[in-house]
Amino acid sequence: MTLLALNIPCWLIPIIVGLISAILGYLLGRLSKGDGNDDSDKIARLEADLEACLKSKASFQSELDTTKASLANSLASAGAVTSLIAFDAAAAKAAFGKKIKENDLTVVEGIGPKIQGLFHNHDVNTWKALSECSVEKCKEVLTSGGDRFKMHNPGTWPKQAKLAYEGKWQELSDWQDQLDGGR
Repeated sequence: MTLLALNIPCWLIPIIVGLISAILGYLLGRLSKGDGNDDSDKIARLEADLEACLKSKASFQSELDTTKASLANSLASAGAVTSLIAFDAAAAKAAFGKKIKENDLTVVEGIGPKIQGLFHNHDVNTWKALSECSVEKCKEVLTSGGDRFKMHNPGTWPKQAKLAYEGKWQELSDWQDQLDGGR
């Protein structure tokens, strides 16, 4: 017996085949995906991994900052020069007419050997360090030396030290010609 013998209309056969295919496709799709929780589990795992990476990064950054600070302290306590601008002794000699030692604070108008010693006692050993000091800090250093240093005016010292640190020797020499004992 064939299908034609049952008198099934021709248009009904494609509809039945389509319905059977749709049901099978739906069931196979559901079976291959599982219950749908796989995506949320994957997202949760990825978020946990991201959180762990961020904590690890913060830990490494903290450790790096600590190491940098420790290294900077070690270099400073060893008296190492940490300037990034190269010292040009020939240019300094040409501007001042005498030999200049690197980071000699007495190059600054108004600072002599004893005041330089006071600054060294306060860990101000370089032109760069002096250039980063405020005028108030310079006054505190002078006050620490006693009454005989209070008369000095350190108002221009940080700026002079900055010119020395940057190697602007002619500009520093010209400015010092206008100054009166560092004032």
